[in-house]
Amino acid sequence: MNTIQKPKIPKELPVLSFTEALQDDLIKEVVIENAVISGKLDGLRAEKIIFRNTVFTDVSFRHMECTDVLFDKCDVSNADFSGSIIHRTAFQHSKLLGLNLADSAMRHVRFEDCLAHYSSFSYSNMKHVRFDSCGLSESEWNDAVLEYTDLDACDLNGSNFIGTSLFNMDISTCTFDHLHVSLEKLKGCRISPSHAVTFAEALGAIVT
Repeated sequence: MNTIQKPKIPKELPVLSFTEALQDDLIKEVVIENAVISGKLDGLRAEKIIFRNTVFTDVSFRHMECTDVLFDKCDVSNADFSGSIIHRTAFQHSKLLGLNLADSAMRHVRFEDCLAHYSSFSYSNMKHVRFDSCGLSESEWNDAVLEYTDLDACDLNGSNFIGTSLFNMDISTCTFDHLHVSLEKLKGCRISPSHAVTFAEALGAIVT
């Protein structure tokens, strides 16, 4: 079983505004809630943070270092987190539409009950990552490395896994009518009987 480490966040943290908490390129050990964050903050380091009911608008957090962070009921849609290092972090009950996590490294990260349609994980390197009950239609995963990565009860319709190995992946509980995959990289992927029709058609078979 894929065991995901939870963020290690102190129980008692001060509640501050983002501006008050930010020191140079570091923000740590605070709660940011009911806030709106915008702007270019590439290279930001976030440690032991809770973002709650926070909206990230027109945000660039490229090459961010994110450790022991919780995003709870946030809107991070269309934010650019590309090239980031994400460790022991959880996204829960949040909107991540169009979120760009391409070329990122993720370790012990959990996405739970999130809307992440059109998001990008291309060229990312994931290990011990789990997606639970997430909307991921039209998401991009091409040429990603997915090690100990779980997708459970997610909407994957139209997602692109071209160039990505699905060996040892279990997508049997996920839903999709079509999926873009490299057929030679499907070996060892666990699917449901209903998915077999989709992949048979991709191979050129006529299913009657």
